[in-house]
Amino acid sequence: MTLAIRPTPPEHPQVQALIAELDAYLASLYDPEDVYIVDLAGLKLPSVTFLGAWDGDTLVGCGAVRLMPAEAGTDGRPYGEIKRMMVSPARRGQRIGQQVLDALERHLRDSGIDRALLETGPPQVAALRLYERSGYVRRGAYGGYPDNAAASVFMEKRWTPA
Repeated sequence: MTLAIRPTPPEHPQVQALIAELDAYLASLYDPEDVYIVDLAGLKLPSVTFLGAWDGDTLVGCGAVRLMPAEAGTDGRPYGEIKRMMVSPARRGQRIGQQVLDALERHLRDSGIDRALLETGPPQVAALRLYERSGYVRRGAYGGYPDNAAASVFMEKRWTPA
């Protein structure tokens, strides 16, 4: 497999299909008020970098990072928020998610950002394993998210800025 991770327009039909799969999956796990997604308009904002993982002409995964301003909960430092991570179910177990996450973190480092934060949930066991294996640690709520331990797990990873 030759995987290419590259900026991809979120309105691309394959992206829309994968995001629809992600939305259906999240809807099967959480009550609607506990799902914090970035919609298509949000993915197209200049503060968002959306990456697709491509195997030839087939999208097999995706992820985004949204640049966020400093806040008290981030030591007054701006940060990147990881959003919309998804790997096609048929392609899981091939470290595609890890490669997308690495590329998003590289983008943040290159942008002078020294941390990534994310919100996921307890039912997403594979996602939690990926983030923990990648050096993310649990932290408190941030960015206006409600502190609801039954529905949310907040995580952060820091590094030395480029």
